[in-house]
Amino acid sequence: MNSQNWFLLVLTFPTHNATARMRFWRALKARGCAVLRDGAYLLPSAAAEETELLDLVRGIDDSGGSAHLLRVVSRDDEQGRLFETLFDRTEEYDSFVRGLAESRKNFSGLPAAEVERLLRRTRKEYDAVLSIDFFPNEAGIRAEAAWQDFVALADTILSPGEPHSTEATIRSLRQEDYQSRTWATRQRLWVDRVASAWLIRRFIDAQPRFVWLSSPAECPKEALGFDFDGAAFTHIGERVTFEVLVASFGLEEEPGLIELGKMVHALDIGGPAVPEAIGFEAVMAGAKQRGLKDDDMLSEMSFVLDSLLAHFAANAKTQGRGKR
Repeated sequence: MNSQNWFLLVLTFPTHNATARMRFWRALKARGCAVLRDGAYLLPSAAAEETELLDLVRGIDDSGGSAHLLRVVSRDDEQGRLFETLFDRTEEYDSFVRGLAESRKNFSGLPAAEVERLLRRTRKEYDAVLSIDFFPNEAGIRAEAAWQDFVALADTILSPGEPHSTEATIRSLRQEDYQSRTWATRQRLWVDRVASAWLIRRFIDAQPRFVWLSSPAECPKEALGFDFDGAAFTHIGERVTFEVLVASFGLEEEPGLIELGKMVHALDIGGPAVPEAIGFEAVMAGAKQRGLKDDDMLSEMSFVLDSLLAHFAANAKTQGRGKR
């Protein structure tokens, strides 16, 4: 972000309207404005739309205060760096990380619904700081790591049974033997589970019935489990469940499926970066933030996976022509 160009808000809050005064102060804080001096607030020019700030100026004027919006430029690089220090979010990040540490102490005794509420609340807190971190530093990296650890811990409570890799032979199976079956996996679908369920419905079982388990121990005897320890289909060697299903049912020749499997693999257990992975994970995270139930999550993400498969298939076809 350019640290030479800034918005400068020079203002006096309404003196006889405490409610409006507090509202405008909170608006400045939410936008990440730094206090340059009493009545002078600074913001990087790339961090906000001028129209939004002008709306704030008009609101202050209309409420009995006085406000002016100016564009200013740092005198030199040294002043620019000095202004940048006003936006150091280390204190906010450290406070957030301390809050996560306190919340972790009580995790094991919380019901699932309370854990989900806690996740939504802390996600909102984290996003609030992240949105005003205009000049990232090590504090932001530490906070991101702490947040990811926090989410992983929550997932062990909300969706127990994360599979461990086993050493086994992948058997060749016939799709006709797996029709109209009941398939079961852990609830709160995430990348490997939702992609595997999509794969089952699109390429393996024309009329599957899915069961979302609060615990692998609840898997019905007649169900085909997937993506948990002891399941009929789970991680084998270096392959995640999606890749095991592809290999088990001989789907490697389906255009785009191998490339799609690489994306699922990278998101589930790591590996070579796949550019499309970031977008897919963001869409899933957004769907989860909207509180979608597992059936709705599978339905919505199936459209995304259909499009990604078409994308990977087209890429593979283009690359094949290029090698001729």
